Amino acid sequence: MLAAKTLISRPSVLQTPTFPNPSIKSSQKPLRFTSIRLKSSAQTVLTETLSTTPAKTRVKILSEALPFIQKFRGKTVVVKYGGAAMKSEALQASVITDLVLLSCIGLRIVFVHGGGPEINQWLNRLGIQPNFLNGLRVTDASTMEIVSMVLVGKVNKHLVGLINKAGATAVGLCGTDGRIFTAIPSPNAAELGFVGEISSVDTSVLRPLINDNLIPVIASVAADGTGQSYNINADTAAGALAAALGAEKLLLLTDVAGILEDKNDPESLVKEIDVKGVKKMMEDGKIAGGMIPKVNCCVKSLSQGVKTASIIDGRLEHSLLLEVLTDEGAGTMITG
Repeated sequence: MLAAKTLISRPSVLQTPTFPNPSIKSSQKPLRFTSIRLKSSAQTVLTETLSTTPAKTRVKILSEALPFIQKFRGKTVVVKYGGAAMKSEALQASVITDLVLLSCIGLRIVFVHGGGPEINQWLNRLGIQPNFLNGLRVTDASTMEIVSMVLVGKVNKHLVGLINKAGATAVGLCGTDGRIFTAIPSPNAAELGFVGEISSVDTSVLRPLINDNLIPVIASVAADGTGQSYNINADTAAGALAAALGAEKLLLLTDVAGILEDKNDPESLVKEIDVKGVKKMMEDGKIAGGMIPKVNCCVKSLSQGVKTASIIDGRLEHSLLLEVLTDEGAGTMITG
């Protein structure tokens, strides 16, 4: 398919948009640009994308993307952001551009994030040693305070700013706001401290935002009935939210290519599999380590009504567009 091949082989097709400063006059002849206008009852989003790609190629790509746009327009897509895509500024810009473009063509985007590397950086600055147990952060009272400050006060607002700068309108929230997530202690609370699980999800504060084509950006921190804060795994938070919203797709950005038939062979990517097949792979030991909780998160969300769940390679530039707007995809799609 031309659209898929071009997106992979020509990264210049979907470059991070550059927005001209209207206060600076230039004698250069202006470049042609494409404007996508999206009107809602609350706003008009204007995105200007400059490109050196030949016009006929651009038109061909757009026409081949039309079936995917028609399929997902008006549908809710929950994206969990983390890993390599969060560490690299170039990949971060790619993710933000993808989100804004998908929003502009009518997808209802909900953005859930963690922030492990940033948390570790601030813990080290304060002389607190990060500790992990079975892939989960051991979170005592001091660590929980840092987690809340970094995820809610720093990472969340930084992402909101980037999305707004790119031309959409984002609203920063955490699981505590509007009781989006109500937490309970983990069964291993004695060892993990304030690491929580989600007991309930309330989407009432989110639906008006989504309906107005705003992008909720949600930090994976929640509180229990007494107000005690808990650190929530971002994959788990995204899966629970996708189920509660009846999302069309759940997309988990990771640091791996996806699910591998042979975990020692990076070329053995499984592009599509159903729940029965993925459970068989777990029984056979083909899915192990950090991939198990991600797969379990996808399987649970599918059982609760999400149409498809994908584990995609966040190291690929424009991996979100590859997954949503092409046949090639950017990882493994699990179907119910």
